[in-house]
Amino acid sequence: LGCWNPVTGLNGSLTDKKLENNMRGVVLRVVTVLEEPFVMVSENVLGKPKKYQGFSIDVLDALSNYLGFNYEIYVAPDHKYGSPQEDGTWNGLVGELVFKRADIGISALTITPDRENVVDFTTRYMDYSVGVLLRRAEKTVDMFACLAPFDLSLWACIAGTVLLVGLLVYLLNWLNPPRLQMGSMTSTTLYNSMWFVYGSFVQQGGEVPYTTLATRMMMGAWWLFALIVISSYTANLAAFLTITRIESSI
Repeated sequence: LGCWNPVTGLNGSLTDKKLENNMRGVVLRVVTVLEEPFVMVSENVLGKPKKYQGFSIDVLDALSNYLGFNYEIYVAPDHKYGSPQEDGTWNGLVGELVFKRADIGISALTITPDRENVVDFTTRYMDYSVGVLLRRAEKTVDMFACLAPFDLSLWACIAGTVLLVGLLVYLLNWLNPPRLQMGSMTSTTLYNSMWFVYGSFVQQGGEVPYTTLATRMMMGAWWLFALIVISSYTANLAAFLTITRIESSI
């Protein structure tokens, strides 16, 4: 009939007039399976014939009005959509189509590879999915939530870095002792070096005077490293405490 190009549009002999007159006067047998809200049937009142309604019926009526055909609709005898049997035959709605007892099948029918091998499907006009509802888990208080922004390996690296830098600061001051001010009783022991490095990492400062150039360069690099780590930790901690995480038990 024609081909579709996203730039030029439809190319071919397909016209509205041909579509309207193509099936005028044809009566099609339509098989269905009741499934709200796609296909429903109203109660028979005062001897009136059953009236089918629903989303799929609205689509069928729109096609009937546009193409000009009429239809006779009935429910599949076994009220099933259709599945292959042991002898290779099909039951349900698909079976009615395979045995040519119906021309069209319309309902909330799922497209599967097995069904596509025996019948033709139109383009899907609705997609939906099936989910499982779970009860919301009870909130628990984690006393180690403050450690969550970094994993265990990163915390171990930070602790090792504090010890290493403290040892380097002690060695630099041991090789080149700083000049102490008059009346100062503070000595540059390993303990004081470790405590000073740890205090600067948690932004609390220290009391040990380091006046040598090598030590100052070392501490300047350490302060920059501590600033980056603390800033990253603060940002990740704020995001971790703001976002609610729900763990699925499935």
